[in-house]
Amino acid sequence: MIDIGKLFCGGVSTGDGLRYGTKAGSDAHGNAPHTQEKSASERRPIVVWNTTRTCNLKCVHCYTDSDVQKYTGELSTEEGFNLIDDLASFNIPSLLFSGGEPLIRKDILTLIERAANRNIRPVISTNGTLIDREMAWSIKNAGVVYAGISLDGMEAINDEFRGVKGAFSRAMKGFENCIAVGQRVGLRLTLTKKNYNDLHRIFDFIEREGIPRACFYHLVYSGRGGDMFKDDLTHKESRHAMDIILERTANFFQRDVDINILTVDNHSDGVYLYLKMKERGDERAEEVRRLLTWNGGAANSSGVGIANIDFFGSVHPDQFWQDYNFGNVRERNFGDIWMDESDGLMHGLKHKADHIKGRCRVCRYRDLCTGSMRVRGFRTYDDPWAPDPQCYISDQEIGLDDEMKIELSSMGEEFPMPEQLLGNIK
Repeated sequence: MIDIGKLFCGGVSTGDGLRYGTKAGSDAHGNAPHTQEKSASERRPIVVWNTTRTCNLKCVHCYTDSDVQKYTGELSTEEGFNLIDDLASFNIPSLLFSGGEPLIRKDILTLIERAANRNIRPVISTNGTLIDREMAWSIKNAGVVYAGISLDGMEAINDEFRGVKGAFSRAMKGFENCIAVGQRVGLRLTLTKKNYNDLHRIFDFIEREGIPRACFYHLVYSGRGGDMFKDDLTHKESRHAMDIILERTANFFQRDVDINILTVDNHSDGVYLYLKMKERGDERAEEVRRLLTWNGGAANSSGVGIANIDFFGSVHPDQFWQDYNFGNVRERNFGDIWMDESDGLMHGLKHKADHIKGRCRVCRYRDLCTGSMRVRGFRTYDDPWAPDPQCYISDQEIGLDDEMKIELSSMGEEFPMPEQLLGNIK
């Protein structure tokens, strides 16, 4: 995650201790902050648990390819309790209850309470359509510290993506009910060709509805979102989207509007933000570079600071890489699986800087990004250490000249950018 308010505007957030090793105020955005970490590489992972594959919607880019049906073999309530106790003993900072749609699980609130009682911060990722006023109270009372509700654009665009008419209005009711009971809530939106032109309207909507947090995700090629590049932004469009996000976040700060804005799943955003600050002569630019370097980008994400456990208990590098298993919590403790570097991919993910190839390896900003999303590189080039095709920082900006390109080619590290992603970059 790239905290735009923290980096670009000098704000504070509850995640500062986890992401940047800095201290945040105890009331930052309405929630107690994460513990201040000494080192990003030593932190325990935030775990995304896909509690069920069943969903009441049919989202076109669903990374788990979920549907309106019951699936067999999912972890039982008792297995869920055992898993949560195991994760607590491993000292994970937060457990994200995801799906499918997690609120479809009849025992979800009991599982959330178990996590809260084991000193794990419970977070829920939901489509929001099932959150009536009673459910909002139940979520809050169970101990959820943050509910992320997914939208993928305004009105008709969102409903088209969700595959169900009326999904937008029902999700909006979910927002309203959470805010009414004092449950911390935010918006999650995946940037695609169909919604990025609506970004200004989305920012207006966020402010008008009093939504205190919004996360803008970059598309990752998995599940029904695996049709690579079909809906993904070109590099030019990604830069344009970031310009809007930076502009509107800065405007919030200028007017003392307390809304936490983040971007997710593309560490190029941090580099772009830093370059923008340098370009305008911002005196905080080098401090931002230090914070991004401390974070390490992808160096401390998949396989280090983020983990995934699927419906059946299998452990994956992240939620978008469920076709690669490290082991199963029905057979081994999560901590034993997670710290076992005998698996070649796990070892590589924990030492990404030693393995990334091509333009990522020679990039002058590699310490800020460390290759971004490994799974996107793998999906595109069938190589987990290949460059992330969604890096929209130009060759000139990263210091890649013709001589270096010839050298990379001679070493078998030439990875042409897909034509579908290329755009004219100034």
